[in-house]
Amino acid sequence: MGRVRLSVVLAAGAVAGLIATAAPGEVSLPAVIGDHMVLQQQSQVTIWGWASPGETVKVSASWTDQTTTTRADERGNWRVRFETPAGGPDPQTLNIAGDNLITLSDVLIGEVWLCSGQSNMEWALGGVDSDEARAAIAAGDKPNIRLFNVPNTLSLHPRLDCAGQWAASTPETAARFSGVGYFFGSALHEALHVPIGLVSADWGGTRAEAWMSADALDQYPELKDQVAFVRAATQGPNERAEIEREARQGWWDRLDRASGGGGVAADWSAKVGDNWKTTDLPAALGPEGLDQFDGVVYFRRSIDLPEGWAGKDLQLSLGPIDDYDDVWFNGRHVGSTHDDGKWNVPRVYDVPGEAVKAGANVIAVRMVDQSGPGGVFGSPEQMFAQMGDAKVLLAGPWEYHRGRAFDQLPPRAALSVNPNTATILYNGMIRPIQPFTIRGAIWYQGESNVSTATLYRRVFPGMIQNWRDDWESEFSFYFVQIAPFNYGDDVRPPLLREAQEYALKLPKTGMVVTADVGNPADIHPMRKYEVGQRLAAVALAKDYGRDVAHAGPTYQSMKIEGSTIRIKFDHADGGLVVRGDAPTHFVIAGADQKFVPAQARVEGNEIVVWADGVNEPKAVRFAWSSAPEPNLFNAAGWPAGQFRTDDWE
Repeated sequence: MGRVRLSVVLAAGAVAGLIATAAPGEVSLPAVIGDHMVLQQQSQVTIWGWASPGETVKVSASWTDQTTTTRADERGNWRVRFETPAGGPDPQTLNIAGDNLITLSDVLIGEVWLCSGQSNMEWALGGVDSDEARAAIAAGDKPNIRLFNVPNTLSLHPRLDCAGQWAASTPETAARFSGVGYFFGSALHEALHVPIGLVSADWGGTRAEAWMSADALDQYPELKDQVAFVRAATQGPNERAEIEREARQGWWDRLDRASGGGGVAADWSAKVGDNWKTTDLPAALGPEGLDQFDGVVYFRRSIDLPEGWAGKDLQLSLGPIDDYDDVWFNGRHVGSTHDDGKWNVPRVYDVPGEAVKAGANVIAVRMVDQSGPGGVFGSPEQMFAQMGDAKVLLAGPWEYHRGRAFDQLPPRAALSVNPNTATILYNGMIRPIQPFTIRGAIWYQGESNVSTATLYRRVFPGMIQNWRDDWESEFSFYFVQIAPFNYGDDVRPPLLREAQEYALKLPKTGMVVTADVGNPADIHPMRKYEVGQRLAAVALAKDYGRDVAHAGPTYQSMKIEGSTIRIKFDHADGGLVVRGDAPTHFVIAGADQKFVPAQARVEGNEIVVWADGVNEPKAVRFAWSSAPEPNLFNAAGWPAGQFRTDDWE
């Protein structure tokens, strides 16, 4: 179904006042550098701001005799690197002097982490329905934990500053902060005994590409229209309209008629009889599971027209089509509806006489359904070809062919400004806090990218590298694999989880599995405490050298042994633990690639998998579904993550 979107003109107007500027002769600072902040310990931290062009700026601190001096450039920007000592509870001051003096007080030195993602990261501690959350709020007076919330902000330009201010943890400030982030920071504070600074920049329901810069997105051809729109969005209204028109049309042009249907011939729209299946129209999609299908469906039928119609213009009426369509008559494109919100509008297209002949004529429709039930709706009386007062009815049997699923198509350009417009959150919420020095970032996002799971395999690592490049720091990046949730028959959630795991190829990354702490009936599971604790364990092990468990059993390799397959795991120290009689959620397949439920048993740190009737197994998959809740753990209580031993499409 179509969706309501903000207009481009309104969005362009919303980005006015992006650039933070100082009054003439005054030094100023971004919001993230302020009273009560935490600076990363034992680092060269970045302090930056604005002043008059050429103004001399001196930065000094109470913990050292060092003073660093710089000069604002021709645009008034200045930046220095300043050395910090080991963390501790003693409040410090920082002086920034130009023609005026700014003194920052109650500054702590400790560990700084960024908390980002979509709703499961944004979900406030006060909204978490758990005993752990209530206890954390009650014990929230922790003056050495400092919190900074970046307000939700859309911007077509990279902003230089944001609103917000640092605040010590109290029951009130803790309740308003990210639940996962707060549990993570509290665990670090308890283990490390140093101040902890947490910066929250998150927005529910958002896609990864909204959190990336335009330059970083240039490497993805699938997103080029979105990036072009964003770059041109602040031009004049005529230029914006042309960019929008070209980008929208570009998406349809890339729906290759020759290959987009998986077997559709190049001349499919001008003929019939390629062993396609038949269904009656008008109707909602139904056969072959098309009632659950979002993507391209091709329809066509041949009609006989009388001799007197040849060479004359006629009108084609098809009724409403959900969501979008292109229509051909004897292979000639005669009309399309690509605008959003037209799923219930009857289609009426004019056919030029040169396309009309006596006898057999082929009408072809390419329908694209982007969400919800699709189809060629309306009444039989709305489907006809008409010349003057004469009509040929079109209701009845049509040939149909199932094409590509929506997630296999080039993503449609988000030609409006909303939280999922490419670059919009990077510009508004990430750029303003760069290059504030951090130890690392924790990330909980992915649900909104399930529909483009295969693209996410490339975009997500690209986002991590984008942030590291722009921070000029290879900081640690730890993320949460999306939890079990009932997406229906959608096969893409395990592919999204696999795409997340693929990012572990980058250095200094880690992943937390949530198969045992999700809620298949709720995409926002309340067990944020375990998620935060596990993220903290990853950081403690990887960043702070603590000997703590930080991962569950992870697939390492397989070996075919007759009619069984033996699976080896990493992170199975202490042995594998099954919470029940036998391991669940294993399936196995032979060369026919048809997976069937399998039996499994534990042998030390390995699993042996088999199934009756599969005498020559080739592959095993584990927890490969939307909402798996398997029972396999290691001795430390960490759950095993999903895996597959095959690379079948």
